[in-house]
Amino acid sequence: MKELLRAIKFALISASAGLIQIATFTVLNEFLHLPYWASYLIALVLSVIWNFTLNRKYTFKSAANVPVAMLKVAAYYAVFTPLSTWLENTMTVSWGWNEYLATAVNMILNFVTEFFYQRFFVFGKSLDTRVPSQESEGD
Repeated sequence: MKELLRAIKFALISASAGLIQIATFTVLNEFLHLPYWASYLIALVLSVIWNFTLNRKYTFKSAANVPVAMLKVAAYYAVFTPLSTWLENTMTVSWGWNEYLATAVNMILNFVTEFFYQRFFVFGKSLDTRVPSQESEGD
């Protein structure tokens, strides 16, 4: 039951990060007319920061060293970002897919792979180690 609740929290926080990503992408792509890849990349970075911060605190309740945990997440994105950028570019430019459909496909791939990566690698040894008194220590 605990893991089911953890997965639900992750899904809700990830959905909020997804909204940030889509909103940012829309502004950059539709209104500022940045290149597609730049719009995607900027939106992804903003959503990652949001997602990491909230999931570390509320989903995984981790007291793990923040810089180390963020480096682990950065390693994930060092692989995921170029692959997903290439995939989105291929879907939209080569295959003619709608930009929002391509983004949605990558967001689903990101959601599934990142949950397992964070659950077992980033926070696996520090799950539920955060204590409420740490809330005032500058998170």
